[in-house]
Formats: sequence, C-alpha cells, structure tokens
Amino acid sequence: MGPPADEAPGAKPGEPVVRPAPASWLAPRVGPALLGIAVIFLVIAARPLLLPVVVAAMFTLVLVEPVRRLRAAGIPESVGAGVVVAASLAVLVLFGAALANPAAEWWNRAPDTVRELVDSLDRIRGEVLGRVTRSGAAVEAQNAASAVAPRKGRAASAAPPKAPETRPDSLGAQLASEGLSATRALLGQMLSFTLSAVSTVILLYFLLASEHWLLSRTMEAVPRRRVRALILGGIRQAQREIALFLGTQAIINLGLGVATGFAVAWIGLPDPVLWGTVVAILNFVPYLGPLLVAAMLLLAGTMQFGIEPMLFAPPAAFLALHGIEANFISPYVIGHRLRLAPVSVFLSVMLWGWMWGIAGALIAVPLLLALRTVCRRSRRFKRACVYLEQDDGKAPSLRTLLKAKRHVASAKPS
Repeated sequence: MGPPADEAPGAKPGEPVVRPAPASWLAPRVGPALLGIAVIFLVIAARPLLLPVVVAAMFTLVLVEPVRRLRAAGIPESVGAGVVVAASLAVLVLFGAALANPAAEWWNRAPDTVRELVDSLDRIRGEVLGRVTRSGAAVEAQNAASAVAPRKGRAASAAPPKAPETRPDSLGAQLASEGLSATRALLGQMLSFTLSAVSTVILLYFLLASEHWLLSRTMEAVPRRRVRALILGGIRQAQREIALFLGTQAIINLGLGVATGFAVAWIGLPDPVLWGTVVAILNFVPYLGPLLVAAMLLLAGTMQFGIEPMLFAPPAAFLALHGIEANFISPYVIGHRLRLAPVSVFLSVMLWGWMWGIAGALIAVPLLLALRTVCRRSRRFKRACVYLEQDDGKAPSLRTLLKAKRHVASAKPS
C-alpha cells in the first residue's frame, strides 16, 4: 500500500507536504509590459530627436518615386534628391508667403472677438438670471432684504471705516511680467520648430539621395536569403501602401479644401484660400482634425457676422462637405486595401497625439499602416491584423463560436 494522497513518497507520517506553487500567468508578462511602458516614455522624452527622423521617413516614401525616375533617366541620386527637395520647398514657401498676411489678420482679430463673445455670453446670462429673479419668490425676498437694509446701514455707519488695502504689485507690472514670460515661451517654441524643420529637410535630402544604398546595405547584412526576400517585400509593400495612402488622401483633402473655400466664399467669409488650406492640412488628422476646423470656422463666423444665426453657416457647410467626403468619397477612392479599423485609427491618433502633439497625430495613420504590414509578414503578430483591418463582413455570433468550440472538443479522442 502506498502513502496517503496528502503525503509525499518518502515523507514521515504526519509531516506536512510542501507543494510547489503553480506558475502564475501574469509573471511572464510583467517584463514585456514594463518594457513597453519604458519605450513609450522614452519616445516621449526623445521627441526632439525622433520626430524629424519619422517625418523625414514619411516624406521619403512619398518623394522617392520622382528620384527613382530621375535616376532611371541618367541623373545621379544626389542631384535628383536636391531637385525634388528644392522644388518641394519652393512650393511650400510660395504658398506660405501668400497665406501669411491673411492668417496674421485673423490672428490679430481673434483676441478681441473672443472678448466680445465672452461679454455677449455674460450679458445673455445676466438677462436670463434677471428674468428668473423677477419671479414672485424673488420679489418677496427683495422686500425682506429692503426691510433689513436700514438696520445694516445704521450699524455700518457706526463702525469705523476700514483702511484701503494696498497691493504690493500693480496690475501693469503683473501683465508685463506675464507678457514677458509668454514671449519667452513663444520664442523658445519658434526656435525649436525651426531647428526641427531644418533637421527634417537635411535628413530628407540624405534619405532620398541614399535610399537605394541604404536598402542594399540592409539586405546585405541579412545572411539568409528567405529572410532577405521577406524583409525586402515588407519594406516595398509598406512604401507602396503609405505612399498610396498619403497621395490619395492629399488629393481628397485638396478637393475638400477647394469645395470648402468656395462654400465659405459664397457665405461671405473672407480669405477662402486660407480656410481651404487649413481644411486640406488638418483633414489628415482623422476625427480630431475636422472638429478643430469646425471650431475655427465657428470662431471665424463670430468674428465676421457677430452674435447672429449666420455665424453657424461656415462650420455647418464644412461639416456637410466633410460628411460627404468621409462617408462616400473616401471609402470609394481609397478602397478596401488601405482601409483600417476605425477603433485602431482613433487609438493611434490619441496615442501619437498625446506623445508628440499635432505632428504625432498627423503621422499616426501612416505608422499604423506600417504596423499592419509588419503584422502581415510575421506569424507571431498575424492575429493582430484582425484588429487593424477594416472588415465589412458580418462577424459570427458568440453562440456560433461557442458551439464550434464545443464541437471541436467533443471530436477529440478520449
């Protein structure tokens, strides 16, 4: 006869058995979770270094095709990259110079308009509160207060007058100090933006001039031929999809900007070219960009028409055009190949916007396309494509999935 069930073999009678603790499912996942959190905060801290690299890489995917065509025509990559970068900068500088004066005028008018809007809202609130206080209960309360008022007046006249309070700092000095700090912060932001822009342009040139060389050296460092083909296919697929998405989205945004410009010009809002450009740029940011444009057009309508029902016409026209673009034009033009799950797009915009601001929100969708390409090429992460891709088919019910699981379990040999 063997030992009892609660005693280990070779143990003395009555001695407690020490059994090994079962392995927790959480223990192997703590390390990767902490590593992911550390990487996120590292990306946030390294924003001045990583943001120019990522933005230059995104523009490289769009502008590399003209450089390849120039190379095929016999022009060296260094010269072709310089021509493409110079032409792109010339277009941006000319367009920015044409829109600088209208943007400055709107910017200068904005504080006064906001102040007038706040005053109007306070006046409306005062009128509403005045109508409420003119009710019967308020009248009785006022009568009671008027009866008590003479007593308080006599008591107040008997009390000695209080000395006026003195403030150590005048209001002008405080405003001057705040203005100085705001100017210092603005100059710091402008300097940081200038350095990032210059770094992005220089890095873009080098990436365009050495794209073929970098790709060849990367493939040369991989020893296995199958892995080379897998990596090269993934890079080419990511380049095609991101370039196709950015180019198609740019054309759609350009059309939306032109339509919005004509609409606001017909409504009577000045500088339609400026508003069309703002719409074309901010529409690259899904969900958040259109909301920001609508808020800006609402403020512009207030500045132009005052507190009148007409102030809602510019944002209403834009939202109508954006609804047509988002529900009919973009799904038809972009197609199923480049469509992503709305939840994953929104989460990506939130994450990159939180880490890198408006620049992170602009590059959130291209980075999501690159992540989807990696997941498609990797067996380990292939299941993640289910959450990244837009699936128009009807999902099976949970009851069907449970029945299928039970059927598979019952089919196993006993």
